[in-house]
Amino acid sequence: MKAVIQRVSQASVSIDGHVVGRIGNGLLVLICAEATDTESTSDRLLAKLLKLRIFSDEAGKMNRSIQDVEGGLLIVSQFTLAADVWSGNRPGFSGAADPETGERLYNHFVQAARKLHPIVETGVFGADMQVNLTNDGPVTIPIQL
Repeated sequence: MKAVIQRVSQASVSIDGHVVGRIGNGLLVLICAEATDTESTSDRLLAKLLKLRIFSDEAGKMNRSIQDVEGGLLIVSQFTLAADVWSGNRPGFSGAADPETGERLYNHFVQAARKLHPIVETGVFGADMQVNLTNDGPVTIPIQL
């Protein structure tokens, strides 16, 4: 699985002008299931994400996790993270999981996150969404498992 996480002071996702998910301080998680991914891959990604120390402590060092700061998670599916741009000028997406598998793994990730973290908001899988955020830092980290 691939993810791009952004530390945010606020983030929201809208569909047709209606907000479907919103958080304050926390992480915006753009996530993509690839063709070879499984529930185990999803679980490993979530474990890494929840323990990743990218929030500042009292000394200003990145030393706290999302769980330490009790921030929100906004999880948004984004198959375009699987884009292959190495040949030609049009991205190819053959590395992405098929839509059924992608949705199953996305839902698995969200359900597992809700069991382990108190504040979880989402977009809608496969929808045309508009994401609004204020990146804090800025801190943006790609993760691939």
